[in-house]
Amino acid sequence: MTTENNHLWINEAVQKIEADFQRSADTHLIKLDLPSVPGVDLYLKDESTHPTGSLKHRLARSLFLYALCNGWIKEGTPVIESSSGSTAISEAYFAKLLGLPFIAVVPKSTASKKIRQIEFYGGRCHLVDHSSQIYAESRRLAKELNGHYMDQFTYAERATDWRGNNNIANSMFGQMEKEQHPEPKYVVMSPGTGGTSATIGRYIRYQQLSTRLCVVDPDNSVFLEYYKTGNESLTSDFGSRIEGIGRPRVEPSFIPGVVDEMRHIPDAASIATIHWLEKLLGRKVGPSTGTNLFGALLIASEMKARGETGSLVTLICDSGERYLDTCYDEEWISSQIGDIEPWLHKLEAFSLDGTLTI
Repeated sequence: MTTENNHLWINEAVQKIEADFQRSADTHLIKLDLPSVPGVDLYLKDESTHPTGSLKHRLARSLFLYALCNGWIKEGTPVIESSSGSTAISEAYFAKLLGLPFIAVVPKSTASKKIRQIEFYGGRCHLVDHSSQIYAESRRLAKELNGHYMDQFTYAERATDWRGNNNIANSMFGQMEKEQHPEPKYVVMSPGTGGTSATIGRYIRYQQLSTRLCVVDPDNSVFLEYYKTGNESLTSDFGSRIEGIGRPRVEPSFIPGVVDEMRHIPDAASIATIHWLEKLLGRKVGPSTGTNLFGALLIASEMKARGETGSLVTLICDSGERYLDTCYDEEWISSQIGDIEPWLHKLEAFSLDGTLTI
């Protein structure tokens, strides 16, 4: 392909992605009804309403634009990504939009619904035994196929324009403008790549806001220990059971300097929270939403105890329909997570008196 033809193809590819964005509406900001914590307003930004059903739709769009504008993707370039599922679904969507072959390198433990959705958009799944193997195998495939390894874990924090341009932070704070407490006390976010927390934390500082960023981490993830110690060589022998968040190594896109505080949320608490939330919303959400929300509820409880008022914002990352055979299956919960009943009792008590502890 000549340089001129390649330039024309990239122009057309960017135009297709921008047109797709123009056709999309913003995601909703849902206010939860929590009478047990009067004066504390809690909001969920519902990222499950994107065309590919998750927060990762924003990331995939940014990664494709970043790779196209850097000249890494050309007409016919195979695109390879390491993922626990949701990013791969969204990237498969954009690869199909541009007519590019797509391969997702995912752990065998990835929810079967996610694998089917990747294949629905024309992608191919390459399974590995453990989440720690996805990086090297993605690089190997990219080299073998003369393709481009998208590498969300490295480029997530730099592919998104954190100053504005309708990123998630810009959208979130804009939607809060007419609320009783328009500037949130906290935004609560869980890290997968770390790209979203980097975007939100940078935006808060750039806009000179007093909002604090609390990042919540599940079991079997090294992010919290890295935040405490600064040790970049940390690894875990076990992968996260909360799909989409928690990593067995320190990812380059996780920027601890923009985080005000971190908390550990047990996996059983995360799973209990999505079952508790279903009764409030009338629909199912994914497990990372449970991690986010439990962290936000802890802060709401603490604010009530201190006599504080204000708002909190967190995210619905994806729909629970992807997890019917895992997080909404009693046998899977029993074998992989354990007893969630004590956490359900804690959440029910919170509904009554606004008190919640780990």
